[in-house]
This record gives sequence, C-alpha cells and structure tokens, in this order.
Amino acid sequence: MVFSSLIFCTIFLPLCLLVYYGVPRITGGGIDRRIRLSNYILLVESLIFYAFGGIKYLLLIGVVIFINWGAGFLCAPNRHSRLVGRLGLIFAVLADMGMLFFFKYFNFFIATIENLLFPGDLSKAERVTGIFSGVGTGILGIPEIVLPVGISFFTFQALSYVIDVYNNDAELQANLWYFALYISCFPQLIAGPIVHYKDIATQLSERSVGSYEFAEGIKRFCFGLAKKVLIANTLASIADKIWASDLSQLDVTVSWLGAICYTFQIYYDFSGYSDMAIGLGKMFGFDFKENFNHPYRSESIQEFWRRWHISLSTWFRDYVYIPLGGSRHGMGDTCFNIFIVFLLTGIWHGANWTFLVWGLVYGMLLIFERLWFGKILAKNPIKFFNRMLIFIVVTLLWVVFRAETIIAAGTFISRMFIGGFKPLNLLNYLSGMGVIAFVCASIFGGFVQAHMSVKAVKGNMLVCLALLLLSLLFLVNGTYNPFIYYQF
Repeated sequence: MVFSSLIFCTIFLPLCLLVYYGVPRITGGGIDRRIRLSNYILLVESLIFYAFGGIKYLLLIGVVIFINWGAGFLCAPNRHSRLVGRLGLIFAVLADMGMLFFFKYFNFFIATIENLLFPGDLSKAERVTGIFSGVGTGILGIPEIVLPVGISFFTFQALSYVIDVYNNDAELQANLWYFALYISCFPQLIAGPIVHYKDIATQLSERSVGSYEFAEGIKRFCFGLAKKVLIANTLASIADKIWASDLSQLDVTVSWLGAICYTFQIYYDFSGYSDMAIGLGKMFGFDFKENFNHPYRSESIQEFWRRWHISLSTWFRDYVYIPLGGSRHGMGDTCFNIFIVFLLTGIWHGANWTFLVWGLVYGMLLIFERLWFGKILAKNPIKFFNRMLIFIVVTLLWVVFRAETIIAAGTFISRMFIGGFKPLNLLNYLSGMGVIAFVCASIFGGFVQAHMSVKAVKGNMLVCLALLLLSLLFLVNGTYNPFIYYQF
C-alpha cells in the first residue's frame, strides 16, 4: 500500500484516525492511559499497513525489533560493563547489516559468482556484461530473494537506537511495544525519513494533538500528495517513455528532457512522500524532522547533500563520518572519511554498479570541492551560475542512478552531448499536462525559493483541499503510482 493510493486516502487512513482517536476517548481514563492505548492502536495499524507488502515480512520486522530492543539492554552503560556493551553493539551491527546484505545484495553476489566461476557457454564479453549488469547465468539454480519494502530504512533506524544507547545519547526503552512502535510507525516505515529514537523518545509517552497541529498535518499531507501525483507521476510518464526507447538513437534535446524529467521526478516523488510522512506524523501527534530543503537551489555539492535526503545524510554523518574522525585529523583523513561515507551511501541504495559509481563520484566531487573548487564557488559573485552548474552535475548523476547498467548510463550521457539537436522530437513526448507539470516542477523545484515563499500556499486549507481533490481525480484515472524509494 502506498500513501498516494485511493485505498489509503479514502479507507485506510480515515479508519486509522477514527480508531486511534475514538477508542481512547470512549474507554476514558487519564492522559497516560490514553497515550498508552493510542500507542498500542497505532502499533497494530502500522503492522497491518506493513502486512500489505507481504504478511511473511511481519516476521522479519519482528526479528529486527526484538534483536535491537534486546541489544539495547546489553549496550546500556549503567547496566553492564563496557565489554558487554561492545559485544551487544557488535551483535546488533552484525545482525542488522547481515539481514540487509542478505535481502539486498545476495542476488547480486550470486550473479557475480555465477559469471566469474560458472560462466557456462558465455563469452568473456558476455561475462563482463553480466557482472556489470548484475544478471547471473542461473546455473546454480538459487532462487532470487525478494527485497522487503523499507528494510534499508527500518534497519538503519533500529541500529541508530542501539548506537545511541551505547554512547549514552539516548535512554533505554524498557517497553518492547513502545520500541516496536518506534521502528514500525507506518508514516515513516517504508521510505523514511529515518527517525532517531532520541528525537521522538518523549513523544512516545508525552504528546497531544490540537486542532491546529492536526490541520497542519492535513495541509502537509495534501501538499505532498499533490507533489507526488500531479508532478512526479506526470513527469515519470515522460521519463519512462524516453528511457524505454533505443538509448543509442536519442538526440540531445530528448535525452536532456528525459534526464531533467527524472531529476524532477525523483525529487517530487521522494520529497512528496516525506511531506506526507511528516503530515501523517502530525496527525498522530509526532513531530518528524524535515528530509528535504529545496536541494536544487544548492550552490555546491556539499550544500546539495545538506539539503537532499537529510535524514540519511545525518545518519551517515553521526554514525560513520564522525566516528571515523570527521574533519579533525587533517585534510588527508577528511578526504578518506568522505570517500568511505559516499561509498557506503552508494551501496546503501542498492546492489548495482550504477549506485556504487553514483556514490563514488559524489565522494570525489566533495573531495574536489574541499581541496580547491569549493573556494571558487564561494567567491563567485554570480550565484545563479553556481546553481545551474550544480543542477547540471546532479542531473548527469541522476542518469547514472536511473540507468539499469553502467553501459546504459554511459550511452544515455553520451547522447546528451553528441546526439544532434532536434527540438521537434520533443513533440513526441510532451503533452499539455506534461508541459504544465514541467513548468510547475521548475518553479517549485528550488530556483525561485530564494526570491519567494510558498508558505502562503501551504498554509491555505482551501488550496490544499483543492489539491487533494485534484490528486484523487488523477489517481482514479492514472496507472503509474509506485514510489521510487520503495525499492530501497
């Protein structure tokens, strides 16, 4: 089930809210009892939500919850010796990363083994292609592992709790069901934002929702739904059509259209989901941190990563970059730490060479900025040039991210520069709605936010309700609806 579906918007969410607020009021009792009952209700609703992706995966998320809750007791500094705490931390890291590797990278690992050791009748060129595409020969007969939705998000969230307890940055959660709610709370379960336990620990036992907060949640949800359905889905139809064609025959205009459409699609898709998650959190009394801050108005790559997928960047900063030493031990160590972080960032996104290259290139660009180019960008008085330069670089890297193979990415990028200029070919891909969505994406993608505010639009309930109705109409007639980051 996705947030941008009719069944969620018209059936599941209204029923969840009705039960969540209705049952505690009917049963009565003090505020503590109501919050405790609300937590149990929301936990059940969250597990039902996750079960839509496969009932068998409830066992997986249950294992993650139990392992990390138990590891928290071992890691708590005031309960055991430091040695026991370290063993508990190592156990949690190995368990979480082991599950993540098995479900996310096992297929890629087997495909690589098959191409290297059991190539059959494949030529060397076909073996190399198989390795870089992650497609095995099937000779071992090992069935493919299906990736559970959201596993990258809830394993990172669970591990952050154990690390924070070990470092005495968060208090131990003794209530298993409260901890289970922290991991499985459905607004942020599938695609984030990645929530740190220490940020919402008090909200699990002390929260209230007034009419203002609830209305703000509705507005934020409607705004995110419109971003997803009206803009991202429309641009996705253009980008998918271009990517499904013969990439070697694309001209410059069409290839750039496909690249920019996907650049806007992934932003409005993922930030729209984050808006809906934050809005849903407000409806249920939780305050989740922002996950995007107009990344396409960035004036450097470093700034881009401060604005894009903030919860993931923060996670890698707090639990990888800083423990490695951060920028405290000279430029050489700093560059090495950046390289490791973005190597892991690429790997986190999936078992494909495209993600690995995507992460490594970002790491090298950040090192390049640290060493030299960042000073030039900072001194440049024409900031619009900086923004356009970063937008172009980001767009080229989204091509690598979107491509199924490195070979396809190289072909697509080459056509963006040597494919010939044929603007009339754009008419084969652009419709009236496509043009409107592209213009809206350009306006609200970050470039104009330096000179205007959209708070008035977000704050107008009538505008948001109109967006909700329009989005629902599009959902009735639309076919494309999956979130890009559900695959991670």
